[in-house]
Amino acid sequence: MSDVHVTVWDQTGGQGPAVIFAHGATCWGDDPVQGFAAQRPLSDRYRLLLMDRRGHGRSPDGPDPDHPCDYLADADDIVDLLAGQADGAHLVGHSYGGVSVMLAAARAPELVKSLTMIEPGCYQAAADDPTVAAALRANRAGRAQLPADLSVEDYLRAASESVGLPPLEPTPERLRAARSALHERPCWEAPIPVEELAAASWPKLIITGTWETAPPLYRERGGEPIMACARVTAERIGARLLQIPGAAHNPHVDNPDALNDALRRLWDGS
Repeated sequence: MSDVHVTVWDQTGGQGPAVIFAHGATCWGDDPVQGFAAQRPLSDRYRLLLMDRRGHGRSPDGPDPDHPCDYLADADDIVDLLAGQADGAHLVGHSYGGVSVMLAAARAPELVKSLTMIEPGCYQAAADDPTVAAALRANRAGRAQLPADLSVEDYLRAASESVGLPPLEPTPERLRAARSALHERPCWEAPIPVEELAAASWPKLIITGTWETAPPLYRERGGEPIMACARVTAERIGARLLQIPGAAHNPHVDNPDALNDALRRLWDGS
């Protein structure tokens, strides 16, 4: 039984279909800044299970002292949560969590109702695309150049300022999440089970922003490769690709109405 913390939002009296959410880096499940707080209205018809990934929010660190969290531990925890639902669940993952739900879905396809990935960092599924390949080289170089004595505060600030974004408030919760992100196994190195996902019959949806409102450097370094990765990955696993206007890396925060409508249509149809 997993010991991760799960925030439950449910207005159905326990009768609605379950949806498991896995968040991205430097946040937690119900974080209003980067997490899934804006998806709470969906609890009118669905039981929303917002998992705090290990090393984030109210969950403990993972068992590996060098990696407070990683996609392998996430997948274990998500499969445990899936197994605890009488009829399985829909899966939704953002960024790092998008990779985690892909791995979990491939491990337990019989428990999955649908799979949604929001701006997933699944670069290994599209590593032969020139834009993605260039981003992988840049990510590896940047990671190798991080100072050994880099503080968590400096890492959190640099992660935003380096691409022209305002820094996040360094609350204790945010700093813990940043520490985990600094020491996690990069999701863009995770092997993606493309064949297993392509063979699955449940609906698959990949969502990205359109990135037109993002600072130019952020779009170049983050938006262009992740949009290319989403396009190639969708083709290879048989997913529908949806772009949300007015959004960058956090469509669920930047344009929640459009994203929530897309999730309702997917879940109702499945």
